[in-house]
Amino acid sequence: MTNEWIDITQPLQKEIAEWPGDTPFFYEVAVSKEQSGSVNIGKLTMSTHIGTHTDAPFHYDNEGLRILELPIDLYIGRACVVDVTGVDCVTRADLEEVDFGGAERILLKTGSHPTFTRFPEHFTVIGEDVGPLLKERGVRLIGVDTPSVDAENSKDLLAHHSLYRNDVIIIENLVLHSLEPGQYELIALPLALKEADGSPVRAVIRRWES
Repeated sequence: MTNEWIDITQPLQKEIAEWPGDTPFFYEVAVSKEQSGSVNIGKLTMSTHIGTHTDAPFHYDNEGLRILELPIDLYIGRACVVDVTGVDCVTRADLEEVDFGGAERILLKTGSHPTFTRFPEHFTVIGEDVGPLLKERGVRLIGVDTPSVDAENSKDLLAHHSLYRNDVIIIENLVLHSLEPGQYELIALPLALKEADGSPVRAVIRRWES
């Protein structure tokens, strides 16, 4: 079968690395079939920012939109995968000559977070000047294969705020190592968490067929 959907989601499991100091992922069978007489019932404990997830603007702005206030069509549609492997900080200059092909979503393949079971010591970040470029190109969503668009020790979160000022929403911790640059169709729906600052997404992708 050609053009199959590819799962680009980090599996949520006990080995997955959380942001340092954040709530780790934990799943257990809280009620077993033997106890209930009919079914197993699981219980989850996790951060809204573990694994492949989207940030609602409320995550970094007290007045920002929450997950359920974001347009659902942000997370469905044409996406352009751009390879920026080896770049420590992606800036406007790195993307200015790239043809996004009219895609409203770009996914940056950095290769700087090779295993989801260990939090990386260093990873590629996004420059503050990327937000304005994306708005000029009509891009509404950026996805990265790293834990954040800003450095771990950043308190100003310049990339987050710049992207938000330019109407660009963020997905982090995608699995992009197997993808070649080019045009794709993306589906990466968040949960309908009304008050939440973020949500896990199940992200899948396939080659765009014009």
